Amino acid sequence: MNEIRKDFPSLGQTNRDKPLVYLDSAATSLTPNQVIQSELEYYEKYRGSVHRSVYELGEKATNAFENSRKRIAKLIGASEKSIVFTKSATESINLVAESWGYNNLSKNDVVLLTDMEHHSNIIPWQMICKKTGAKIKYLKSSSDGTIDVDKFKNALDKNIKMVSITHASNVFGTINPVKEFVNLAHKNGSKIMLDGCQAIPHMKVSVEELGCDFYAFSGHKMLGPTGVGVLYGKEELLDKMEPYQTGGGIIKTVTMENSSWTSIPHKFEPGTPMIAQVIALSPAADYLENCLESHDNKLMEYAIEKMNSINGISIYGDAKDRTPILSFNIEGVHSLDLAHFLDFEGITIRSGHHCCQPLMQALDISACARASFYFYNTFSEVDFLVEKINKAIQVIK
Repeated sequence: MNEIRKDFPSLGQTNRDKPLVYLDSAATSLTPNQVIQSELEYYEKYRGSVHRSVYELGEKATNAFENSRKRIAKLIGASEKSIVFTKSATESINLVAESWGYNNLSKNDVVLLTDMEHHSNIIPWQMICKKTGAKIKYLKSSSDGTIDVDKFKNALDKNIKMVSITHASNVFGTINPVKEFVNLAHKNGSKIMLDGCQAIPHMKVSVEELGCDFYAFSGHKMLGPTGVGVLYGKEELLDKMEPYQTGGGIIKTVTMENSSWTSIPHKFEPGTPMIAQVIALSPAADYLENCLESHDNKLMEYAIEKMNSINGISIYGDAKDRTPILSFNIEGVHSLDLAHFLDFEGITIRSGHHCCQPLMQALDISACARASFYFYNTFSEVDFLVEKINKAIQVIK
């Protein structure tokens, strides 16, 4: 554990002059030296534009950029042509909603979502439904923070053209049975997209085994840089879709009257891309694969046991299969006050609606606190968190 923690320079810092205890990895993970150095190396040694240059710096940059595409494809069991680089998972979902949705949704069609979706997997579908006349239908989660497979099956009908659902909840931590959802959606004739932002950092994902049509995730939650996201799409679907954004770098021909596009995946990557960030995704994938599930489960079991000892605590979600996220409230203590108190003890947790306002409404709360753990966290940090929460209760109450 100490050797792993040495790879993360942020862990050597202080927070409010106290030793940092970082418990907000579900929002954004910390970054290991290997990733930082990879990005720095691009700027220092082969800073050049990709896909356009015949000089050596440009060739090196292009090779590193495309090798990262290969690495990410390997990470999720996909083909290179099916991997599109975006600036975020949010943009990946917007791309599908606009590029696929605009030409495939119409009046009376339905997009099926759940009440546990992140805003980024709700708003793009709301916008495209307004443009096309389609409607959104929501599947409600159960009291334990799960989506029942039978309820999902019963919710499907001939009007549902797209299902978009989170692989793992950023509030409950629930890992949804998405393989079953994919099979049921396809039997219904529906396409299905998975939001993998919380899943990719914690488990091995094979899009080929899942069979999903689209899969989106972000770099900054999987040890990588900010400003880069990934969209996987089945090649036959990407081939038929129009570009979400247009400009240089995606064209085959341009005349004064019209334009035609290059082949996938590059037709979805206009302009100068996020070169350094994409390149640094490759060592992030390497590091991630060496650490997947090495520590999360035991730490989570320990955290649940310790947190349940706190008087007046309500923990949201009780799924058997879950990522290391604990969302909770404490009777008589507002989550924002708790987060502020812990901040001055060096502990970083998240407070608010976590970009899941429909879920907050379903839970009949306005906000909650969230502690999220990763393999660089320790059992002693869990003990410290519980100790300081108990202190906060005494002070605030």
